[in-house]
Amino acid sequence: MNLDKWVEQINSRINEQPAIGLILGSGLGELADYIENPVIVKYEELEGFRKSTVQGHKGQFVFGRLMNVPVVAMQGRFHFYEGYSIYDVVAPVRLMCLIGVEQLIVTNAAGGVNESFVPGDLMIISDHLNFTGQNPLIGSNNANWGPRFPDMTNAYDKELITLAKESAKKIGLRVKEGCYMWMTGPTYETPAEIKMARLLGADAIGMSTVPEVIVARHMGVKVLGISCITNMAAGINEEPLSHKDVIITADRIKEVFVKYIKIILEGSNYESN
Repeated sequence: MNLDKWVEQINSRINEQPAIGLILGSGLGELADYIENPVIVKYEELEGFRKSTVQGHKGQFVFGRLMNVPVVAMQGRFHFYEGYSIYDVVAPVRLMCLIGVEQLIVTNAAGGVNESFVPGDLMIISDHLNFTGQNPLIGSNNANWGPRFPDMTNAYDKELITLAKESAKKIGLRVKEGCYMWMTGPTYETPAEIKMARLLGADAIGMSTVPEVIVARHMGVKVLGISCITNMAAGINEEPLSHKDVIITADRIKEVFVKYIKIILEGSNYESN
């Protein structure tokens, strides 16, 4: 992993250090198109950096300002199911933290486990369940990045959750709140697994986000998580699940999603210099 080299390459390209990082989930990458004076760094331009292979993930960083806040957006993340190591999966988050990001807004497309949810709902993540047996902090610890045993009591920052709720009220958006469960994929879960997830307290389920959040918190970065409920999980409806439906639902709500994130950024504490 060439983190130092990647940091050097990016710092030589950008004019301003980003304050907030955005990880844009499946079908939600269009938000980055609203970034002003964008500087685009494609993953393939960084030697040894992995490629995003999933439909709806462009595979690039976009630097610039959104709502007058200096940001970096990831259009395309890496997933464990793509065959990458857990350390490769979180490398982009490490990189964003090292170039100065202080807050991370991580989004995803997720299946609804809570039966009161409907496709198109946005859920603020209040906590998560890691049901994969994987953790990106296994191995030697770099004390310059964070502690050996980081606390995850407030994995999702309470102040940012409050900001997200207040921002939703400003635009008349009814958002959900709940617990996200991480499964490895790439298969969708069985009805029995969804029943288990519900019994364990999950409201939504997906194949990303949790390792990124762990690494961000390890490095002292505050996190806000938002799930787009793109489908109901297995066993709730009779229809078979497909990634095509995920993209269709994400595309349907993208205008609301973009507006919502913009309002959240507008309410952040970062001001123009």
